[in-house]
Amino acid sequence: MDDVDQRATSPFSWMRVGHSTDPAGKTGCTVVAFDRPNVASGEVRGGAPATREFALLDPRRSVESVDAVVLSGGSAFGLAAADGVMTELRSADLGHPTAHGPVPIVVGMSIYDLGVGDSTTAPTASDGGAAWRTADTTFEPGAVGGGTGATTAKWRGVDQAQPSGFAAATGSTDGMTVAALVVVNAFGEIVRDGGVELTAEIDKSFDWPTAPAPIGENTTIGVIATDASLTKTQCRILAEGAHDGFARALFPAHAPFDGDAVVVVSHADPSAEPLDVVGMSRLRTLVASTMHRAIVSVAEDPNP
Repeated sequence: MDDVDQRATSPFSWMRVGHSTDPAGKTGCTVVAFDRPNVASGEVRGGAPATREFALLDPRRSVESVDAVVLSGGSAFGLAAADGVMTELRSADLGHPTAHGPVPIVVGMSIYDLGVGDSTTAPTASDGGAAWRTADTTFEPGAVGGGTGATTAKWRGVDQAQPSGFAAATGSTDGMTVAALVVVNAFGEIVRDGGVELTAEIDKSFDWPTAPAPIGENTTIGVIATDASLTKTQCRILAEGAHDGFARALFPAHAPFDGDAVVVVSHADPSAEPLDVVGMSRLRTLVASTMHRAIVSVAEDPNP
């Protein structure tokens, strides 16, 4: 999974990925399913998010594990895909235990792709359920699932938008492995060859494109999974590192027109000791690097 290929492979048996794609409507959803127990947190850094159940990822909240994360198109309409995943999980008797049965914990994040295909089409609960049922440790990257209608470089004007998609990468350090999964639908453009050719640069200040900005019509969303033993607060810190990867791979990043969001899931031996500050520093660096490579790989794919 270091490089985007025809098929990607999860480095973890406990993480599976499934897609539902609507090629006519140019939208879809991707489900990242996790076995329990795990620990999860996340961070929203863009100014225009479309999310579901993100509040429970706050380290101050009591629920620690998630059952699935849904990356969908369709803007806020696409958050409905999580309902289908909830139904499938409930049928399988999976979820957060309560006195009256398990309650599945499904976090949702959506991109705005309504201007690419049929603006009246968005992923539904049925699509989410279908993606969950097909989730496997091998999966397809590219213009599939939540990345079907994704584009980048809209800061230069909608007519300059470039096709994008869903991508993945992995990395390892000190016996720890990280997987980055991302749908790239950025206001900015993907940084290639270490830099971006700006429209103009005068007196070391940027001359921004004059095309009107597509307000709220963007968003890069992703998941980081790791086998390192982490607390919920440490997962939140790694989410911040994943956003560092966004900033290295996209220009501009985290604009008011983006809803950039990342969820981090740790699944490790519960008896293992949580990482110390040195281990966390190394892991956060790896997370930033792995997310950066995943995003850049979208630009390297000639048929995203």
